[in-house]
Amino acid sequence: MKIDYQETTNDLLKRIDIHNKYGGRDIDAWMLDLIQLKQGDKILDVGCGAGKQCFSYYKHLKGQANITGGDVSDELLSEAKEENHKYNDAVTFMTLNFNRPFDLPENTFDFESCCFAIYYAEDIPFTIREMHRVLKPGGRLFTSGPMPTNKQLFYDVIREATGKTIPPMPGSSRYESQILASMRATFSKVDVHVFENPLTFESAEPFIEYTRASLSEDRKLWTSFFKDKSEFEDIMNKIKTVAEKRIKSDGKLVMTKVVGGFLATK
Repeated sequence: MKIDYQETTNDLLKRIDIHNKYGGRDIDAWMLDLIQLKQGDKILDVGCGAGKQCFSYYKHLKGQANITGGDVSDELLSEAKEENHKYNDAVTFMTLNFNRPFDLPENTFDFESCCFAIYYAEDIPFTIREMHRVLKPGGRLFTSGPMPTNKQLFYDVIREATGKTIPPMPGSSRYESQILASMRATFSKVDVHVFENPLTFESAEPFIEYTRASLSEDRKLWTSFFKDKSEFEDIMNKIKTVAEKRIKSDGKLVMTKVVGGFLATK
């Protein structure tokens, strides 16, 4: 059944905006400090979405890099290309489905990233091998994704509001286990880093906004909770009641993002 809420693009961008507004730490600064890019690097961002990472790399390297972003979503690529005009179309954007062979030659890139996307791969070892293939010898792959302890408050509030069991999330259930194991089996070296970012909400509204966007964006994962718009709104009202009760009791809601950063070398 098709459920018509907001477009997925808007849901994703809303979540990113809330991370930026209410988070205590900057994940982009953390990532750039870890990966140590160099001017002149040839870079590929897989699952680039609306181009956030590509433009971050471009600004960090002051335009002195060859950057390509690939994504399967035409809608997100359109957003990226529109933003790219501000940078004189300096970034190359292409259609790339990481469940299929990459239309890219082997031994091409110095650095490759896949941020908050790899755990949606249908065949993780295949996707990791494709990422490995297009890197130059000594090239590096950085992936990011949620760890098992990610945003526990979010799930606690939903459990309290609904009395239901949270369905397995592709990220927190696959990232530290299957993705890390596959990277270690494919690459010569993998380093694990963890980023924790508390999002502090002093009113329930932004937490509800985040939850609405999250459930809507990942609606196919939550089919045991709602089947149509009416059921969705009923659950959102229950979540709002619990969030407001917790705000009244504790004065704030603190939802901590726990992100793993896996840095692999070919």
